[in-house]
Amino acid sequence: MTITPSHIIEYLYCPRFTFFEYVLAIPQYEDRHYKVQRGREVHDKKLEQNKDYLRRRIGVVERYNDQYLTSDLLRGRIDEVVKLENGTMSPLDYKFAQYDEKTYETYKTQLYCYAWLIEENFGCKVEKGFLVYTRSNNKLIDVEIKDSDKQLVKEYAREIVSMIDKNLYPKATKYKQRCLTCTYRNICTQ
Repeated sequence: MTITPSHIIEYLYCPRFTFFEYVLAIPQYEDRHYKVQRGREVHDKKLEQNKDYLRRRIGVVERYNDQYLTSDLLRGRIDEVVKLENGTMSPLDYKFAQYDEKTYETYKTQLYCYAWLIEENFGCKVEKGFLVYTRSNNKLIDVEIKDSDKQLVKEYAREIVSMIDKNLYPKATKYKQRCLTCTYRNICTQ
């Protein structure tokens, strides 16, 4: 069994989200949400557009568009995998979002997952990732990626696979505000 970066992000948001969707197989119907749909459209559009000026700015010497990568626990599709002048590689991910002077943990977690996949599939060190905020005039942000970040997402992946394999009902999030917009709020026994 393999999981995706979305599984890890959902698990960190609330472990029960993962349980309902992947143990009980109750779909969340995310396609109804405008931002999710719009984000997918932007991803598709950005993969077709030539953004050489961004790549030159960060020292890209080689790039691989729309990469679907797998490992023993994780799978995911990366907008771009770029090789940098210093010999390392990085994920470059387009976000249908405005940059508001901070980088959200969910975006960082996604980059950590991508770093893990790049290292396993390309055999090349990943030390940073890049985010492009499409609703802020393609603002480019770089995010440091440490070995400890990659190890942490690997631990989360193992926890998720174990929960699914063993059919374990996890504790709910301690942040009850998150329950207000959860697609499973009507069936969750908080």
